[in-house]
Amino acid sequence: MGAGVLEAQTAASASAPAAFSLAPLPYAADALEPVIDTQTMIIHHDRHHQAYVDNLNKAVAADPSLAGMKLEELVARAGTLSPAIRNNAGGHWNHTFFWETMAPVGKGNAISPALAAAIDVQFGSMDKFKAAFKAAGTARFGSGWVWLIVGKDGKLAITSTPNQDNPLMDVAEVKGTPVLGNDVWEHAYYLKWQNRRGDYLDSWWQVVDWGKVSERYAAAIR
Repeated sequence: MGAGVLEAQTAASASAPAAFSLAPLPYAADALEPVIDTQTMIIHHDRHHQAYVDNLNKAVAADPSLAGMKLEELVARAGTLSPAIRNNAGGHWNHTFFWETMAPVGKGNAISPALAAAIDVQFGSMDKFKAAFKAAGTARFGSGWVWLIVGKDGKLAITSTPNQDNPLMDVAEVKGTPVLGNDVWEHAYYLKWQNRRGDYLDSWWQVVDWGKVSERYAAAIR
């Protein structure tokens, strides 16, 4: 290959747009106070999430076979891809889902009757559901996520995943469609809550947008 051709290809690659990008938060960085402090939101979104996006773009650019693939496609086949793709695609998907799950205190929409009824049927009550969700979140050793999913049987279930895995992945122990998820990595809560993950999980319900969760549930059971 001639030097001119190589230089042209390198220039084209350098000028090509990144496959994935970080969307702005859907609210101000201080909007989830006092549950999630402003500094945590800035560090979590602008640094941690941005790093997942940047590293995912690098990993995808290094593998031509992945060109043009959507994030959901990468997540679905994470077990067949490199650790860099699995971790960073998961990190990007999970965090995007997480930001969209929340709203400022008092600003989220109400839960739908259908989702409220499904929670009552599956868990006994909303309080019992929250207790089970907290138990799964506190039991996750190290870093990971806790989820409410619609399983393959159409029923709600609580599960947790390590690192940046999620229930959409082919490697997930319990597979399903997430409708609610909380980040229990320490970077999500440590500046305010320190080692009190359980207190963070209890407080977090104040900023859950049940309207958004209900929309996801309705889509998942169609």
